[in-house]
Amino acid sequence: MADLERQKQIQVEKGLDDLAFYLDGLFKVPGLGWRFGLDAVIGLIPNVGDTLTSFASFYILIAGVRYGVPKITLLRMAFNIGLDYLVGTIPFIGDAFDFVWKANKQNMDLIRTRATGPGSGTKGDYIFVFGIILLLIGVLVGSILISLYVIGWLLSKVMMGAF
Repeated sequence: MADLERQKQIQVEKGLDDLAFYLDGLFKVPGLGWRFGLDAVIGLIPNVGDTLTSFASFYILIAGVRYGVPKITLLRMAFNIGLDYLVGTIPFIGDAFDFVWKANKQNMDLIRTRATGPGSGTKGDYIFVFGIILLLIGVLVGSILISLYVIGWLLSKVMMGAF
């Protein structure tokens, strides 16, 4: 059964594997074997870090179309990215979450197991994914604007001596 599952997996380009590895598994905690990547490290910078790593994750999502991943799986991949971003924006909790939630590794595993082969994505698949990416970018921008509003509100309270 395991041999059949291995045969079903699609070969993906090394650059995609490298990107997922850099984002989710570049560093290893000695003695524990836990791995984390640049997603967790860059994510320590509020809003900016999670936003930057989300754009790298979008590249893997678009690669899913190139490899012919079904739309429902593309939606799952987008969910992985969105959850990684939304929870990652919560101070402290999101930082801890980034060390255990490996959205890019999960998405690469989905590409390997669900893809039909390179070059089999359709125009409709690309439109679908770009629509999802636009929605996710809207969430990114919205969360940044909310953060800026909260910071402005807090600064105004501090300046007025309300605290």
